[in-house]
Amino acid sequence: MLRITHVQARNHGTLLLRLSNGQQVERDVRPLLTGPAFTQLAASPQAFAACDAEFGTVVWTDGADLCPDVLIWGGPARDADMAPESVDLAVAV
Repeated sequence: MLRITHVQARNHGTLLLRLSNGQQVERDVRPLLTGPAFTQLAASPQAFAACDAEFGTVVWTDGADLCPDVLIWGGPARDADMAPESVDLAVAV
């Protein structure tokens, strides 16, 4: 089961994720930042950037989090032998 081991907020709304298989994926999560739990994250680049990888997913200092399967796959988890689309970035994560 793939999980998120490291996260870096890129610009406001985009996350660079390192997965447990070593792969990196970049996700635009702006469409997911709806509802009261995400009001501050959606409005503040500083609050959005205050994220970390814990328990296999992304969490923010205000307690908000997102489902790891949605972040990794862009929706529900797929077969374990498939890999999500990756990005090849020369970024030290």
